[in-house]
Amino acid sequence: MTTVLSHGGPDVNLTDSPDQELAVATVNGVVFARRAGADWPITHRALQGKHVSTLAREPGGTFFAGTHKAGLWASTDGGRTWEERGQGLASGDIYAFNWCVKDGKARLFAGTEPAHLYVSDDLGRTWTELPGLIAAATTSRWTFPAPPHIAHVKNIAFDPRSADTVYVAVEQGGLYRSLDGGRTFRELSGFDDDVHRTVVPSHEPDHLYIATGIGLYHSPDGGVAWEQITTRHDRIGYPDALLAHPARRGHFFTGGARTGPGSWFDTRDADARIARSRDGGRTWEMFERGLPEHIIGNVEAMAMNIWRTGFALYAGTTDGDVYMSDDEGETWRTIITKIAPVSKSSHYVPLSSGAPELAAAR
Repeated sequence: MTTVLSHGGPDVNLTDSPDQELAVATVNGVVFARRAGADWPITHRALQGKHVSTLAREPGGTFFAGTHKAGLWASTDGGRTWEERGQGLASGDIYAFNWCVKDGKARLFAGTEPAHLYVSDDLGRTWTELPGLIAAATTSRWTFPAPPHIAHVKNIAFDPRSADTVYVAVEQGGLYRSLDGGRTFRELSGFDDDVHRTVVPSHEPDHLYIATGIGLYHSPDGGVAWEQITTRHDRIGYPDALLAHPARRGHFFTGGARTGPGSWFDTRDADARIARSRDGGRTWEMFERGLPEHIIGNVEAMAMNIWRTGFALYAGTTDGDVYMSDDEGETWRTIITKIAPVSKSSHYVPLSSGAPELAAAR
């Protein structure tokens, strides 16, 4: 099996034993690495020259790579060869991708810029827009700080109890929930519009957690009431990745920058960290052992591979480094270094000058 690490794709992989392969989405294609003892040598690359923002592997083994400006691609042979699958997608700018199992087969969802949501029941060969997202929104307020100021679908998540309950985060435009598989949506409110990630923990599915541009929020009642549990003034003031361990109540992992992207162009430094909470987000401990003392690039992707007796964490940065921990985050090691940035959109531009693949990626 393969763990996938990307900015806008699924981030938890449940397996019987530890995954032996890692697939990383970068601004210069997909990098595949395979475990060899303590090392992870790169075995092959794919889609070079394309900025891959989201990467997924559905239960049948097909890989999907969503790109910026180059559409959606699929591979049925472990990433060796790829074909474009995008009939029905009005935009080739794929920011978010996820899948669920509906009636015994994979149902795929894709989110684009401009912010529209699409669904496919034939493994991505044809796509149908779900207009209920636009119908539920006040789209006049949707925007994005960087030119051309067009909002995009940032993240797609599901309620573990029902594949018909779909959460769609729009950056910047809020969070929307569907109870009928995406046909209709309702906007949730009570938090910042800059929503990065939605987590519905398996062990407490009435609770919602979101990462936003000004901190983390928690709802104990399915999105009716919200409390802000971290702020822009905390150590990770701009959280992007957010993971919940599905079998350990209250266990969360997050990664992100000290400040927002607006400051990165001035400082050339995201000052990023990775952290863990074991009390539902009330308190956070910063991981240090094995990580660089100072992470200049932002942590723009995290993934978790969980098996029967343990789990591994992976984190990718805009500097093109990938870190791994297989002891619940207590210690980390760099397993891939200086590949092209792991990033969405232009976040990597002020932060990745040291990555040797940057010139090719641009």
